[in-house]
This record gives sequence, structure tokens and C-alpha cells, in this order.
Amino acid sequence: MDSAEFHAAVYHVVRQIPRGQVTSYGHIAKLLGMPRYSRHVGQALKFLSPSVQPPIPWQRVISSSGTISSRGPGTEGAQRQKEALEAEGVEVTVTRSGDYRINLGTYGWFPGGEDGQSADGDEDEDDTR
Repeated sequence: MDSAEFHAAVYHVVRQIPRGQVTSYGHIAKLLGMPRYSRHVGQALKFLSPSVQPPIPWQRVISSSGTISSRGPGTEGAQRQKEALEAEGVEVTVTRSGDYRINLGTYGWFPGGEDGQSADGDEDEDDTR
């Protein structure tokens, strides 16, 4: 599978995540049969054009720990993701360290298993939206 095919497959899976639910980068990779490619899933979402039609609900993909991935100091991507998820009815809490967290037991979408970890046990990659 080349890069364009991989990105298309990622977008296809992300479009299946129901409104009001979330899944992890690693679970998308697992569904694609490429469980060690969670970082690549993040990259596919990073390069997503905002004008793509039909829209791809990138905000529904979070880390396997249930947190919205930080985009670094001075960026607003995590805040935008939080707001988009809250608009769908997803409850987002703030941890002591200031991270945004979603309860995967309540809002998680894990067809084929409830394992949000990538196969190698690494933390799922974050995208930089």
C-alpha cells in the first residue's frame, strides 16, 4: 500500500467513527491491518485538507490514553478538537496537568476489540491539527 492508498484507507475508517464517539490512532491502524502504524495515522490526519468533501471527522481520533494530543506551545489545535468533540456531546475533562481527557469507557469506539494501544505498546501518535 503506497502513501496515498494508506491515507485514503485512514480517511475511510475515520468517517465510520460515529458522532459522539472517539477512537485511537492505534486502533485505526489495527483496523487497517497495520497495527504498528499509529504514527502514520497521525500523519495522515495532519496532512488532511480542510476542504475535503465529505468532511473527515479528524477530531474523533485521540491518543490511546484518552487524551487529546498536545500540538505544542502556542497552538490551538487541542482546544479546537476539544470544542468540536463537545459540540458532538462528548464530555472532555481537564486533568491536573492541563491535558484534555475523554473517558474511553463511555465514548470509545473500538470495533473488533477494545484495545486502544498500538501493537508495540507505544503511545499513539498525535496529529498536529
